[in-house]
Amino acid sequence: MIDTFRNIFKIADLRKRILFTVMILGIARIGTHIVTPGIDTAALANIWQNAQNTVFGLYDLFAGGAFSKAAVFGLGIMPYISASIIFQLLGAVWPAIQRLQQSGEEGRKKITQYTRYATLALSAMQAFGVAVWLESQNVVIAPGFGFKLITMISMATGTMLLMWLGEQIDDRGIGNGISLLIMVGIMAGFPGAVNQEIAEFMNDNRTLLQELFLIVIAFFIIAFVVALTQGQRKIPVQYAKRVVGRKVYGGVNTHFPLRVNTAGVMPIIFAQAIMFIPNTFFSFFPESETMIWLQALLNFDSVVYWIIYGLIIVFFTYFYTAIILNPVEVADNLKKQGGFIPGVRPGKKTAEYLDNILTRVTLPGSIALAFVAIIPYILIKFFNVSFGYASFFGGTGLLIIVGVALDFIQQVESHLYMRHYEGFSRGGRIRGRR
Repeated sequence: MIDTFRNIFKIADLRKRILFTVMILGIARIGTHIVTPGIDTAALANIWQNAQNTVFGLYDLFAGGAFSKAAVFGLGIMPYISASIIFQLLGAVWPAIQRLQQSGEEGRKKITQYTRYATLALSAMQAFGVAVWLESQNVVIAPGFGFKLITMISMATGTMLLMWLGEQIDDRGIGNGISLLIMVGIMAGFPGAVNQEIAEFMNDNRTLLQELFLIVIAFFIIAFVVALTQGQRKIPVQYAKRVVGRKVYGGVNTHFPLRVNTAGVMPIIFAQAIMFIPNTFFSFFPESETMIWLQALLNFDSVVYWIIYGLIIVFFTYFYTAIILNPVEVADNLKKQGGFIPGVRPGKKTAEYLDNILTRVTLPGSIALAFVAIIPYILIKFFNVSFGYASFFGGTGLLIIVGVALDFIQQVESHLYMRHYEGFSRGGRIRGRR
């Protein structure tokens, strides 16, 4: 392992890419501490203690703690993610977007341009909503139109800058820029969570045996998430031989991978957003006994919450998998390229075969994904672990960290193997999410 790290810095191009990526990530972290003008930070900190378990807490997780500080990077990269998802979903129902997706590099550039415009519009609207919410919480020194305008300009500009920084990592750094920005934002909360857990131990709220037990649980959960992220069903594919002039194409045996968790972390994000909405709504009626009862019923330490949350994750896993992987399209592409699955007729039969396999593979993947998402809440209820510390034992944060880390390692290994160096894994290359 030490030799591998030495080899990384022996390669000039790889060394420059890594250092450039680290520099960009450092700039992104600096922006999370620059507060939007006109906000009473002390009053905001007091307000935020009661908002962590609402939809705002979820948003703050992806913003790397910048949203809770109302920083210029307070919206994070989520408006860009939202715009990308919107165009991805539109591609399944809008023929014009479908044509752009299928028209190669030029179509991709057009969609990227439209996504940027949508990001600017979404970030401006969200910044306006944040400004109104901040004024309603009485944390603004001079509320009014001027404050709303400054907040919209500051936060929308911060989001566009983050989007540009992510693209710079894609072009001149290493790894997926947007994913790395999200991962670093999530990891920024880890030291504070560890300090809080150490304080729990020092105050005799937890024994040494309990702490060791939590560490062992964390190890097995991370191993399980890695297996879930990497797991796939390999469908054998053969390509018929084609003679073009003097060259022979095809005639090879390969496989088409169907991932156990094709949808990635998106089902958990959608489910969390939905499950946070009731608590956010109930917080507006603090004196209603009915609302208090419903809030207790749908609190994150309730079994009812876990069941509903898990079922929503299973639903969105199937939904998002159907959006991003179309068996009919895969079957058509195989047929055009002269490929076929042994024992299955090309075309409609191949699409039905792939759809059947995908449905069966997705079921255990969705259940495992729901289990990983619920683990932090189980630890909070039965082991009295803090919310910040438990979020690194599963859920959205751990899935993003593991997935992005594997993708980053895979790209570093690609550079090492191109120059005949050993990678991180002696037994073979680590497969990234792509």
